[in-house]
Amino acid sequence: MKKQKKRKVVIISICSVLTALLIISIILDRKTGKIENILKDGVMIVNKVIMYPFTALNKEKNQTQSESYLIQKNVNSSLEKEIQELKEVLELNKTLTEYTPINATILSRNKSYWFNTLTIDKGKSSGIKKNMAVITKKGLVGKINKVSDNSSEIKLITSDDINFKVSVTIKTNEIDNYAILNGYDKKTGCIKATGIDKTTEIKKDDIVLTSGLGDMFPGGIYIGSVEKVESDKYNLSKNVYVKTYQDFNDIHYVTVLKVKK
Repeated sequence: MKKQKKRKVVIISICSVLTALLIISIILDRKTGKIENILKDGVMIVNKVIMYPFTALNKEKNQTQSESYLIQKNVNSSLEKEIQELKEVLELNKTLTEYTPINATILSRNKSYWFNTLTIDKGKSSGIKKNMAVITKKGLVGKINKVSDNSSEIKLITSDDINFKVSVTIKTNEIDNYAILNGYDKKTGCIKATGIDKTTEIKKDDIVLTSGLGDMFPGGIYIGSVEKVESDKYNLSKNVYVKTYQDFNDIHYVTVLKVKK
């Protein structure tokens, strides 16, 4: 039992070191020079050295090297996914001109309210205030709901809070059709938009953006595209289901939009 605990500690430590080194190397990838190349080479060498114990452990248990390779492949795949998300956040900063972007990392999520809120590692000390818009490169995520000195809670646009509504515009043939975003269907992964006149023409794949009305969210933030259109149960208006490109099950980094003064 003690040996197994020691091995777990060693494996966790190894993965943490490898994660840090890989992320540093990706961030430095935005520059060029000898330091970058040396660091990348160093990461590759460390990667080989770090993975050696896995192979040794497998030999002790009469396992094949192919199994050791699968362990390494799974670890690297997970790291690459997070690194790509981090690169997208950094790239997003270049396109924001009216706002000061504040990049943040997800600290935790409540499993009982998975689609309602999440907590980030930035707060008042970083200039974050309540109701600021939160985005990723794939679109709107939500708004800041609660703020403490060094952390904040984000209310997601997938929240089941009926009082949390987002004013949106649906672009159809270069015409803006306004609607209210409220409600999330976990089965389809679509967000519901309501309040659309029954005579309004809306088509599948029409683009949905924040409208800028209400002063809560800036206008023009991408949300998704129309997946389905149907009449409400009284046939008085239309309900639109919006498909987002953001996987709300898998968010690691976000950007909070702070208005420039």
